[in-house]
Amino acid sequence: MADKEKKGVRLDHISKIYKDPKTGKDFYAVRDVSLDIEPGSFVTLLGPSGCGKTTTLRMIAGFESPDEGEIYLGGQPINELTPNKRDTAMVFQSYALFPHYNVYDNVAYGLKLRKVPKAEAQQRIERILSLVELSGMESRMTNQLSGGQQQRVALARALVVEPSVLLFDEPLSNLDAKLRVSMRTEIRRIQQALGITAVYVTHDQSEAMSISDKIIIMHGGVIAQMGTPEEIYYHPQSEFVADFIGEANFLMGDIVSVQGDNCVLAIGNHRVTVDNPSGFPVGKSCKVVLRPEAGVLAETGDLPCKVVLSCFMGAYQNYHVMVGDTLVKLADYCPVGRRVFRVGDTAYLSFREGCVHML
Repeated sequence: MADKEKKGVRLDHISKIYKDPKTGKDFYAVRDVSLDIEPGSFVTLLGPSGCGKTTTLRMIAGFESPDEGEIYLGGQPINELTPNKRDTAMVFQSYALFPHYNVYDNVAYGLKLRKVPKAEAQQRIERILSLVELSGMESRMTNQLSGGQQQRVALARALVVEPSVLLFDEPLSNLDAKLRVSMRTEIRRIQQALGITAVYVTHDQSEAMSISDKIIIMHGGVIAQMGTPEEIYYHPQSEFVADFIGEANFLMGDIVSVQGDNCVLAIGNHRVTVDNPSGFPVGKSCKVVLRPEAGVLAETGDLPCKVVLSCFMGAYQNYHVMVGDTLVKLADYCPVGRRVFRVGDTAYLSFREGCVHML
């Protein structure tokens, strides 16, 4: 597997049109999507239900055909190829294991279809089972396995055929919260160990943040933003993206001066220097994003506020405060040794330098 040439995926203006069963009218489930997935990278399609992420994945897999545009795998157009002729493998949400087969036969299934010689197949199966940490469980029936073990079998079955691109359709949504965290770490470890290209669909933003080289946020069938987890989190390009990735507060400010690529914003009586990527002029009113961890609550500061919620969460003290008529959510990490404000207290809100982003 490691010696195999890595292949990327390119979507060139692809669209998928469905007919609305109620109105009988056509609508775009995916509209004019173009993106380039680098060979060996881990890319996540993220967004709410109905945003087009699963349809996009299914078009890459060949289970759906684009009505417009072309899909390329390693430079080769693949629109006309059936799923089994594409150099891809899919890990499904439901695992899709054969209950009457044991672990070994489930993993061997794709190799039998491809008529791989028995000795080579055995070698590949043993190597993959070791990689997903299921060695010694070959003869177990899949209904005797835990959810996490079943997911590993599904992953092994996809990997053993040595695809160039591994596709994941919300593979962890049937697992409990703790197991999801450990399994996503495992999936990332295996992907990096093999250097395989991975396209992963989820609506869980913390899952996307933790495993991706690049996140593509979809909304209404189009790409809302793509970038590294850091770019998406710290520099969202719209209120939708800011609100979808992590918690976000939105405050209104007025530009009082412009200095090169930066500007000074007045938020209440508070002056804060922020990036001005759009080149907004003095006097312009604009919205800024403040992450909960980017605000500081203290007995002195810039913006007076009233505490309406104060809740100990272990790693942080969770506050909701009212700044005038605006609710602001704050997370004070490791509050040991600092004053903890209670509901009804008056306090002052300040911003950590460099942590306010203008939309």
